[in-house]
Amino acid sequence: MAVTTDALLVLRDGRVFRGEVLGAQGETSGEVIFNTAMSGYQEIITDPSYRGQIVTMTYPMIGNYGVNDEDVESRRPWVNGLIVKEASAHPSSWRGRVSLDHYLKAHRIVGLQGIDTRALTRHLRDHGSQDGIISTVEPDVERLRERARALPQIVGRDMVREVSVEAPYGWPEGEWTLDRGYVAPPPARFTVVAYDAGIKLNILRRLRTAGCEVTVVPAGTPAAGVLERNPDGVFLSNGPGDPEGVPYLVESVRALIGKVPIFGICLGQQIIGLAAGGRTYKLPFGHHGANHPVRDLATGRVEITSHNHNFAVDPASVAGGGWEPTHLNLNDGTCEGLRHRELPVFCVQYHPEASPGPHDAIYLFGRFTELMAREGAP
Repeated sequence: MAVTTDALLVLRDGRVFRGEVLGAQGETSGEVIFNTAMSGYQEIITDPSYRGQIVTMTYPMIGNYGVNDEDVESRRPWVNGLIVKEASAHPSSWRGRVSLDHYLKAHRIVGLQGIDTRALTRHLRDHGSQDGIISTVEPDVERLRERARALPQIVGRDMVREVSVEAPYGWPEGEWTLDRGYVAPPPARFTVVAYDAGIKLNILRRLRTAGCEVTVVPAGTPAAGVLERNPDGVFLSNGPGDPEGVPYLVESVRALIGKVPIFGICLGQQIIGLAAGGRTYKLPFGHHGANHPVRDLATGRVEITSHNHNFAVDPASVAGGGWEPTHLNLNDGTCEGLRHRELPVFCVQYHPEASPGPHDAIYLFGRFTELMAREGAP
């Protein structure tokens, strides 16, 4: 069958959107979600937490500053697909190297443009995120509907193994500056083992800039393998999918709680919640964007934060074990942070490292180093 520039999006519930191909020709499938960030598409595409998902950008023009060699958040792109209203064909930025369309083609990512992304976003908001197929090669809508209904859902699946590294490695790079790019960090004061469940590179840069020597280990590393490195602290990363699909990481974290200071982000919070005996649940359409308001319950301060998660911890499920919520999402009231009242463990559901997003919550990396210092690190 001849390949054209026409492309279809067909959702599990049968809804159809017709547009034009963006990026590679072909077909892709995944959970269709929406992201409310106005920029940062390159960081989103390369964030391992988006493994298994087709991302819809709600901002109408995407790609206007192109794609560069620095703003990547992993060793490769991870999104299953990308949907935009309009992709800029002529990007303009002194840092840009190629267009968004060229980048997607180079990495064989199938996308869609030219549809009403407001209508799609409202549909997902009203009916929930759901599986879908983007195709440039199958014109038969009914066949696509049938196949979309048969797609495997993310609940219960272990997607962390698909993105985690296979062997430990160290991280040398610090934060980015306008005049020098990514620079050498300050001397390390602390040693940190970071679990890679889909870790973003800017988390590693922030840890190094905060004075941590970081060793990244695979998500399947048992607690004994972490403790034998004698770290001052352990970091639990973001990652894709359902936290209940990675019981081996939950088991490792349960064995580490109380033995070493722990800081978790995003999936890391969900893993800590399960390790504490709590429960997690799937949000109707998740939190994805760089503009979500979160209140720090200790100070009352409101932070504008970067989010990317489909699951959340039920704080009531851990209330009896010394745990307490520390942050609250002001959009829907979900738990955005937890800490233990006595043990050196805390976590947040959002992304203090940004990339993309505001830097309101960078202080949390300093809180981690303060915790390690208080627990006896130099």
